[in-house]
Amino acid sequence: MIKCVIFDMDGVVVNTEPIGYQANGELFKSLNIVVPDDIYATFIGSSDKNNMQRIKDLYNLEHTREELLDEKYKYYYEVFDKADDLELMAGVKDLIIDLHKNGMKLILASSATKRKIDKVFSRFDLYPYFDEVISGDDFEFSKPHPAIFLEAVAKSGFNKSECVIIEDSANGIKAAKAAGVYCIGYVSGHGLPQDTTGADKVITDFKELSFNKFNDLI
Repeated sequence: MIKCVIFDMDGVVVNTEPIGYQANGELFKSLNIVVPDDIYATFIGSSDKNNMQRIKDLYNLEHTREELLDEKYKYYYEVFDKADDLELMAGVKDLIIDLHKNGMKLILASSATKRKIDKVFSRFDLYPYFDEVISGDDFEFSKPHPAIFLEAVAKSGFNKSECVIIEDSANGIKAAKAAGVYCIGYVSGHGLPQDTTGADKVITDFKELSFNKFNDLI
């Protein structure tokens, strides 16, 4: 029986990927580098610190990773705070409320920073529904490494077989499967395409899920 649902955030709960794409574009322009979409797509789902280290290495930049992170966040939060069209993914809050109302434990396990998570959760009043919020800030290794999902399972208090992960990125799906947890791949139609073939089930609409339907999946 499924007792805990573990959500990724960016691209699953909220459509922040256009914000990230715009902000990173401004960062790349300031660094005089061009990052093709096929390379950028491989960053999705991984932590900012991991991605900035990869940018530093790929483009042989003299900046430290911390300097790149500071610049990235300057652009990101400027775009985020001005984005009046930022929305939750269609149907996801209805699902979250349904699961919470029926006693399902909900955990967020996102590669995003604590500050970014707090901005999203405060803006959309999500804190009351989640039992745990886990940020990529706290891990040396980012998705596709399974560390964050192993921590989420440990915090759930349940066995892996009693948990489900919802992910949208190839890196996130790989992390979920490496953690040994059933993974639902979500394809929203927003952002750059991701390889979801590693997921146990793929959905395109959160109406495909509900509290009553979860145990039919496994």
